[in-house]
Amino acid sequence: MNDYQFKLAKVHGEFVWHQHAETDEVFIVIEGQMTIEFRDGAVQLSAGELFVVPRGVEHKPIAASECSIMLVEPRGVVNTGDAGGAMTAALDVWV
Repeated sequence: MNDYQFKLAKVHGEFVWHQHAETDEVFIVIEGQMTIEFRDGAVQLSAGELFVVPRGVEHKPIAASECSIMLVEPRGVVNTGDAGGAMTAALDVWV
């Protein structure tokens, strides 16, 4: 929608510390629970809850057990932001 993508994902375990310098990132929990850690705290999210990580804020998503989420972000945003590495997903992969 208007060059934004709605990405569905299942997460489990710890992700990498990263940031997105050019855009905010929206997390919507569909099922399960997750935590978004920040260098100065954390936010706990459960099914039905939404949180916006502001652009440029370093964060690390964590899910103790499998959690279904939807991310809303502009087309072309790399999931690992500035961190790169083995957890970087290919862009525009449809399943």
